[in-house]
Amino acid sequence: MRERRANPIGRAATASVPRTSIGGLRLAVLDLEQTADFMVDVVSPRRRIGRPLYLTSANGEVLARCSTEPKTDRLFRSADLINADGQPLVTLSRLNSSPPLPERVATTDLFHVVARKAEAAGLTFYMFGADAAENAAAVANVRKMYPALKIVGHSHGYLRGAQLRAKVDEINALAPDYLWVGLGIPHEQDFVEQYTPHLSNVGVIKTSGGLFNFLSGSRARAPQWMQSVGLEWAWRIWLEPRRLFWRYLTTNPRALYLLFNKSRPSNTDRTLRG
Repeated sequence: MRERRANPIGRAATASVPRTSIGGLRLAVLDLEQTADFMVDVVSPRRRIGRPLYLTSANGEVLARCSTEPKTDRLFRSADLINADGQPLVTLSRLNSSPPLPERVATTDLFHVVARKAEAAGLTFYMFGADAAENAAAVANVRKMYPALKIVGHSHGYLRGAQLRAKVDEINALAPDYLWVGLGIPHEQDFVEQYTPHLSNVGVIKTSGGLFNFLSGSRARAPQWMQSVGLEWAWRIWLEPRRLFWRYLTTNPRALYLLFNKSRPSNTDRTLRG
């Protein structure tokens, strides 16, 4: 995968989507429903581009890591579309960006909107990631919630070498419209870069972080009020202090700096304003 500016096929496929620069990354100015509608539209035969369309998401941690980790920065900039999965990004965009982000597009919410639309349209899912127990529990719960949804396959993400290559070939043969990849940052983005050439029958790859943990029920979402005011990170620290305390202590201040100093109106928007 190449950076978006050197990716004419991906740029053409997403040309209709407005973007704005937030914290150093160009993010899609779409709400949940618009993002799901876009994902449904791009898997139609007339919109296929000969490879999966690569969609990923950014939050404060991602902004911070992209500013200090060149590989992570490259992997995110190669995405065809980046959604804002962080309420602080939405809030700050209303202060210093034009057009502002309409709402947070959390993958955990987006999955359900796409699932409902895919169920109605007969589109197919493959769910790849997490460990075997989490993956199986997530798939079982999704099948209960959306009994008519076509899940053509699923697999845990702890595969390497020949096993992983064989799994990729299996996924491509099943040709799902959507491949949800939950391996964590930056491993899932690295997976996209490495295996996109071998997944030509897949419509969209959506990187998903800890999505399967929420779908399985092993991890709870923050209360809605905490999500709304941008404090979901605090909820996560409370649940997993040993794993997350130092991460957020180091990334949150940098993310805040980037949000205030690396956000600007999009070139398209400035051109339209004349």
